[in-house]
Amino acid sequence: MPFWNWTAVDGKRSLRWLLLCGALSGLLPLSTLAADPPADIPPNPFPNRVPASDLEGGVEWLNAGGPISIKDLRGKIVLLDFWTFCCINCMHVLPDLDYLEKKFPKDIVVIGVHSAKFDNEKDTGNIRKAILRYEIQHPVVNDANMTIWRKFGVRAWPSLVLIDPEGFYCGYVSGEGNRELLEAVITKLIDHHRAKKTLDETPVQFALEKFKQPATPLRFPGKLVADAASDRLFISDSNHNRIVVTTLDGKLVDIIGSGAIGEKDGSYAEAEFDRPQGMALVGNTLYVADTENHLLRAVDLAKKTVKTFAGVGEMGHQRVGSSKLLQAGLNSPWDLLVIDDVLYIAMAGPHQIWSHKLGTDTIQPYAGSGREDIKNGSLEESALAQPSGLATDGTNLYVVDSEGSAVRKITTKAKNDLSAPTGDVTTVVGTSNLPGGRSLFEFGDVDGAGGEARLQHPLGLAYHNGGLLVADSYNHKIKHVDLKTKKATTWLGTGKAGDGTVPPQLAEPAGLCIAGNRLFIADTNNHRVTVVDLESKAMRILTIDGLNPPPVPKQEDVASTEKPTEVPAQMISAGDAVEFSVSLLVPEDYKLNPDVPVTYRLTSHGEQSLIAADELNVREEAAVAKGIASFRIPLAAKSGKGMYQLSVTYGYCRDGANGLCKLGVATWQIPIEVQANGESNRITLATPVSK
Repeated sequence: MPFWNWTAVDGKRSLRWLLLCGALSGLLPLSTLAADPPADIPPNPFPNRVPASDLEGGVEWLNAGGPISIKDLRGKIVLLDFWTFCCINCMHVLPDLDYLEKKFPKDIVVIGVHSAKFDNEKDTGNIRKAILRYEIQHPVVNDANMTIWRKFGVRAWPSLVLIDPEGFYCGYVSGEGNRELLEAVITKLIDHHRAKKTLDETPVQFALEKFKQPATPLRFPGKLVADAASDRLFISDSNHNRIVVTTLDGKLVDIIGSGAIGEKDGSYAEAEFDRPQGMALVGNTLYVADTENHLLRAVDLAKKTVKTFAGVGEMGHQRVGSSKLLQAGLNSPWDLLVIDDVLYIAMAGPHQIWSHKLGTDTIQPYAGSGREDIKNGSLEESALAQPSGLATDGTNLYVVDSEGSAVRKITTKAKNDLSAPTGDVTTVVGTSNLPGGRSLFEFGDVDGAGGEARLQHPLGLAYHNGGLLVADSYNHKIKHVDLKTKKATTWLGTGKAGDGTVPPQLAEPAGLCIAGNRLFIADTNNHRVTVVDLESKAMRILTIDGLNPPPVPKQEDVASTEKPTEVPAQMISAGDAVEFSVSLLVPEDYKLNPDVPVTYRLTSHGEQSLIAADELNVREEAAVAKGIASFRIPLAAKSGKGMYQLSVTYGYCRDGANGLCKLGVATWQIPIEVQANGESNRITLATPVSK
């Protein structure tokens, strides 16, 4: 396949964009697509374009009212994000996509193409949960059969495909860390197509899954720590960005964190996290893996304060050598465990275990070369695959490698000399040391010993009586592994996602901990913690009275960049209210979207006495009938005048029900005067015909 090189604006980086000439059929010759633009139009950064393939072949669309076609996207710059929800690198791309969507809100549309690795990830319901967990706000198509993947010739997760506003394929980039490059490319495309008048900057709106979900006290809880001596259970309430502290019987003790996404230190009420996961308790200090902040936090349980313990707040790429705690570039720390005053960190991003000797000021990689694989060997030569859970028998360290669906054992020799640790990594359950990275694709739901057993993306571990309990997340089970025989057997769960307690059902459990004869399970996709009797295996839900979700951040209004339409002075008659009637005009082939409320807001400019202050600056919903929005604003005076600005927002889609809906925003500047002999109390307006 031919390649075409594009150099970034700063000239320091270059990207090879692969044109899919061999993968797409019926393409025009490249020479017919390149033409010199007029002198007043910036050059097209992708002159040698080919028509993009269609987006047909997906099983179902999410975060959208229905399927979206390339035709619907005409006028927008499109980024297709080929991803799978287990993949840590795919998770790392999501903040970049969010950044680009916010920087270019009217110019680009991101479409997630979910092409699954694991069987569990092919299920639309599980993808919906992942969309909610990662707070994705763009459409996602379930490409369960990898049809769209093949159309675009994609070979790796994640891959980003760029399509220009005229529906032409420009190229792709794979991997993470391409935000600056994509921003530069998109900026050049905007400049070209805006001048060419082929860019549609009408805002778009999607039927997001989050608006269909009820609020829950816990939201995708990730990890747990139980301390029987103090009767405390610590729950990482990951998508509420906080730590919940209860008694072992579920009585609410404390909430650590405001619920806002951020990295602020301070009191419990002030502190901020970003999807925290694993924790480790040492005395009165709770260490927290603040996963998406790429930080470790230390919670002083006596003073009830939170401070940053390690990391700089940005994703790092360090794989060798030690660093000062507050200078270390951490990368998605996922779980924590302390053995003999050494804090071990499951660093999912670089596929390593890191370590820190408590009381020192350094942190460093401990095991794993940084290559993603299931490879046994020395600490330096071995390879891990997205380690996500830790446990210990008091001597050895056990790890679940989620991407390799394996349980690993790491000897922890020379614990007091972390500058030159010795030991080795072996595989307890799952397949390792297969050539060509094939171990990463050996998964399933098979009970058996050692290399015969199969798990599916396990995330959690707990040691108990000479064995391990494993949160076999994508199999929706808890497995037991006998450490003498290395035999894995199903211990709890039916193998199908569910929320029943008799028989016990789970949905992608991620965290486990034990206190006495009780196993606590973070039943992640069910938004709950369950408690299981270790002898009878009877399961119940841990009820936490008084726990409420944090307040939802206020959403900002969609602002119009168009200059308000000036309306002649409206002379209205004295009365109780002024009535508004607004005709909502949409383009041909489009209809109003009945699922999007029509809202209005009235603001004043300068002095006014006609309308009470509590009626201004408030967005309200209008009644709509036959394409006309109607609402009334109470009057506070029988005479007087004022200058007002009215904005109305409404949604419209192709044929009224298409997946891609546009958002109309109309704004008028209206002088209003109340007179005793006014003509009427009604003001009639019409929106401009949208694009």
